[in-house]
Amino acid sequence: MRHLSDVREERPTTALLLAAGMGSRLAPLTDETAKCLVGLSGISILERLLRILGSYGFTRLVVVIGHEADSIQDYLGDRSGDIEISYITSSCYRTTNNIYSLWLARKAIDEPVLLIESDLVFNEELLEEMLRPDRIAVSRQLPWMKGTTVSLDSTSGVGAFCLGEMSRPDATHYKTVNIYSFSRATWCSICERLDTYIAAKRTGDYYESVFAEMIADGTLTLEPVLFEADGWYEIDTLEDLAAAELIFPPHSRP
Repeated sequence: MRHLSDVREERPTTALLLAAGMGSRLAPLTDETAKCLVGLSGISILERLLRILGSYGFTRLVVVIGHEADSIQDYLGDRSGDIEISYITSSCYRTTNNIYSLWLARKAIDEPVLLIESDLVFNEELLEEMLRPDRIAVSRQLPWMKGTTVSLDSTSGVGAFCLGEMSRPDATHYKTVNIYSFSRATWCSICERLDTYIAAKRTGDYYESVFAEMIADGTLTLEPVLFEADGWYEIDTLEDLAAAELIFPPHSRP
């Protein structure tokens, strides 16, 4: 097990994995299995993540499931090594987005938490700097990357979220990797804001909308952690899978 350098801040030993989505862009591989169970260089995306979490001493994993929920539960069971595993089922995963999955976990977690999406692969050592509260993994932009970016403020903290589209690459804009570390207090504040979105029936939003609003009004502060662009990949399509296998060949398994 890794030994982290001494830190005064609370560090997470609970991870929250959002794995309810259908992964339709990865069809036909996801027609009859969950996206996180797709193999990459001989090991599933989920198994790679479990090994990394185990190496850093995580003791609890909460998984929000929906599409092919049984396949995930059958694969994981209720324990993996020292990691206790529990599940939250989204019955309306076909018509909601990840904001709803995150909201469903609000009552299951009352502690510091590492939030991670289920379609990510990354080098093990990159996670170490995320094990401090209120951090966001970011990356310099490359052509294959899609989606939300963040800009940095004058103190090199996150100044704003740019939702839904890639900004023009420059020295202050970075791609979000979709890994976050939250202190207990921050997680509680996020859950309160999620309640207002769900009450307004904004279940089709992405959770980044909440983070963007909280950054803008000063109720959320996030410190960026740089993930080198050649050390991680987001698997959305068959092309992504092929590209990721070049970066993470079989000998690179954690």
